[in-house]
Amino acid sequence: MGTRRDVGSTDLARLDAARLGREFAAGSEGSLEAIYKDVAGLVYTLAARALGDEHEAEDVTQQTFVSAWKARATFDPARGELRGWVVGIARKRIADALDKRRREVRNVDAVSALSGPEATVDAELENVLLAYELEQLGPPRNTIMAMAFLDGHTHDHIADQLDMPLGTVKSHIRRSLIALRDRMEVSDVAS
Repeated sequence: MGTRRDVGSTDLARLDAARLGREFAAGSEGSLEAIYKDVAGLVYTLAARALGDEHEAEDVTQQTFVSAWKARATFDPARGELRGWVVGIARKRIADALDKRRREVRNVDAVSALSGPEATVDAELENVLLAYELEQLGPPRNTIMAMAFLDGHTHDHIADQLDMPLGTVKSHIRRSLIALRDRMEVSDVAS
């Protein structure tokens, strides 16, 4: 008679994690939901601590799982657990969000410099030009940019007022700032 080995709860958890990893990599139905239930809280907590913003943390959490699902074929269960792989993706999405925030600050500073305190007689002309350029962005970008930079509203306030997701408002602002910068640079070169 051989000795019977009892499978402990730790061994079962390892077996379940390995099975989930294989199923996820294969795209099995329910595997995304299972890993989401397992690790979404951790991903959100990491993002919230790093970013200090609940809405951005929610966006990063969503982006993490979308990225994981799209890249599931690259997950190799033999190289590690699915949970660690997803956390690695989350760290990359957090870094991306921090980089995006830094770029937005630079863009806001660039637009703010256009109407700084050392404004001269040309400042009125620049304000008219800026108003024209904002109008050229078209809805809803022109409304969002006017609320943000002319009226001084926060991104959260704009999202609430326009009944838009915060990420959408931020995307519109980012794209608008880039478009304004490009158009203003062309205008400066022409003059």
